[in-house]
Amino acid sequence: MDIAIRPMTEGDAAAVAELRVAGWRTAYRGLMPAEFLDGLSPGRFVRWLDTRPSLDGHLVAHRADGELAGWASSGPYRADDASGTDGDGDGELYALYVRPDAWGVGVGRALLAASRDWLAAREYARLRLWVVVGNERAQRFYTAAGLPPDGRRREERIGTALVAEERRTGPLP
Repeated sequence: MDIAIRPMTEGDAAAVAELRVAGWRTAYRGLMPAEFLDGLSPGRFVRWLDTRPSLDGHLVAHRADGELAGWASSGPYRADDASGTDGDGDGELYALYVRPDAWGVGVGRALLAASRDWLAAREYARLRLWVVVGNERAQRFYTAAGLPPDGRRREERIGTALVAEERRTGPLP
């Protein structure tokens, strides 16, 4: 599959929101409450994007026919300890979603590589990200990409459930 990566524009917001919701509903079914997943709204995500001061760090992947196939968002690591210094100087992959009908054809690998390059160009030391425990597809994907679990875990409330996440850390190019 021919895949091109480029910075996200405001015109991509609706398509990104649709693929993000489809990705959540497919990847997290059985890992998160069904009522939460069924209640996800692309419009809510578009409104959230509208509040961003810039789309810097947001990348999209599209097919040769122009159809949007994936989206990734990166930036500085959001410290997860009380001191605010854990991960100081590291970059974070906040999100990476691929349309479920485009899984397994290289879209995720291309977005991850472009996100790593984007972070490296801004001189971040390492890449960190969080993966929902039990999302075996994502866990295999990140392990194969040289991003193993680093031993840090956290829980986040998603709807009515506490969802465990594991942190992964790896090098930048």
